[in-house]
Amino acid sequence: MTLKRTAPLVLMTAAALSMTACAQSERDSGDGGGGSSDVKDTLTFGAAGAPELFDPLYATDGETFRVTRQIHQGLLGIKPGTADVQPELAESWEPSDDGLSWTFHLRQGVKFSDGTDFDADAVCYNMERMYNQKGAGQTAAEYWTYFFGTFSDDPEGSLYKSCEAKDADTAVIDVTRTTSSFPTILSLDSFSMQSPTALEEGDANNVQAQGEGFTYPEYSMNPVGIGPYKLDSYDEANKTVTLVANDDYYGDPPKTKTLVFKIIPDETTRRQELEAGSIDGYDLPNPVDWQGLEDDGNNVQVRPAFNVLYLGLNPEKNPKLKDLRVRQAIAYALNREQMVTSQLPEGASVASQFMPEAVSGYNKDLEPYPYDPDKAKQLLKEAGAEGMSLTFAFPTEVSRPYMPDPQKIHAAFTKDLEAVGIKVKEVSKPWNGGYLDDVSANGAYDAWLLGWTGDYNAADNFLGTFFSDLKGNDFHTSVMPWGKTLSEDLKAADAIVDEDERAAAYEDINKRIAEEYLPGIPISHSPPALVTSEKVEGLVASPLTAETFDTVTVAK
Repeated sequence: MTLKRTAPLVLMTAAALSMTACAQSERDSGDGGGGSSDVKDTLTFGAAGAPELFDPLYATDGETFRVTRQIHQGLLGIKPGTADVQPELAESWEPSDDGLSWTFHLRQGVKFSDGTDFDADAVCYNMERMYNQKGAGQTAAEYWTYFFGTFSDDPEGSLYKSCEAKDADTAVIDVTRTTSSFPTILSLDSFSMQSPTALEEGDANNVQAQGEGFTYPEYSMNPVGIGPYKLDSYDEANKTVTLVANDDYYGDPPKTKTLVFKIIPDETTRRQELEAGSIDGYDLPNPVDWQGLEDDGNNVQVRPAFNVLYLGLNPEKNPKLKDLRVRQAIAYALNREQMVTSQLPEGASVASQFMPEAVSGYNKDLEPYPYDPDKAKQLLKEAGAEGMSLTFAFPTEVSRPYMPDPQKIHAAFTKDLEAVGIKVKEVSKPWNGGYLDDVSANGAYDAWLLGWTGDYNAADNFLGTFFSDLKGNDFHTSVMPWGKTLSEDLKAADAIVDEDERAAAYEDINKRIAEEYLPGIPISHSPPALVTSEKVEGLVASPLTAETFDTVTVAK
């Protein structure tokens, strides 16, 4: 393939317990935020979906995080172009001998965009704010549940224990157990630092359940962060989010003063707008367009495949799915190889497990369930599930790195399922218009399409995210006889300090998930791309799809 590619993916291999950092954050020198007469003051980027809100604690999707990571920063960050952790608001950190206490040495002279000082008290305020979520806030704060477990009203299940401001520049965070994920998870957007003043004044924790979703406080649409940009406006009617340079930013000013995210759900329309010059770039171009986009002079950066698309199953909603034979029948029924070949780019592959090969703990001996409709029919007959019905959902108004065209993928799999006698009821909803809530909070579908792009290189970030929380996972494993075992085994594996032992434990778990449990069907791993016009410079594609825009310029 002749396309331009992103920088190589550098994967973390050191266990969190041995990880310390003291290097200063590397930043390109700027010209004062677009001061050059040769560059524009505004960069316009085509987003595939609308953000749900701007308080990252309650965010769950990539389109929201694309915006919030320009506004907010965390104690740890990710080195551009890699999956490696680097210093951000903490300049260095180290664990105690037992790995249960972590000391963070903070960057000095830093302020939030409202002028509030960033210090150890601010760190502890943020950690306690997240830990002390109540009611609907606990349900909405899904990333906390995924990575930290429970909240202060159920401390036995929490990874987080406490935070102490040792002095203004030193915060000590205690955890309840050793894990390969801490402190790496502090690089996630959801755990960014926000202004204690603004959080308090905006009643930021006042989340309320409403119907199938939530209502959020005013603060969620008026965030105060510490990043290179701050929110100027969100025009829902014109589908634009406008960010402007944060004058209080501690680092080099953004090279472009104004950053506009123009929400364009349709990929064809995004390409047309790039060609017309009304946007300067967009994410997730259709794979069939990559070569043509480059031939037209654009820069196409292809990221590594650090993701998984899966078909989720809900045995609580549809009891027939409790039978392993039925779940296996669905796996045999899907012609995943044909879907990958016809709809995904070169470099995509059929998945045998719920994590990509680059992640430690991947079981190389596993093979994907082959396409075998006759075997599927036989298993359905043995299970007494011939002619069963399946409510099968897909999202609209979005493209994801692992799912460039959800409707086409859904149509292909619907055809496969109906061919073996399964009656499919098609359901769709907008990505941030009910779909994610229906999957995660409401368990509304028998089967659905969803996926995951890794936040960092750890098996726990994939398997733990999906299955560790017995009570709250999307696959409803709590109704399965093996659900508790899987949850406990994942937590035990994550606590293993020795890398080789931990990898072996995850390999065994992957084997059991594929052969004994099969809570869903892993579909594929797909390398997503990012395209910008030839006038754009300085945008580094991230294997985590976690790009920042403060280093980007657009020539006039």
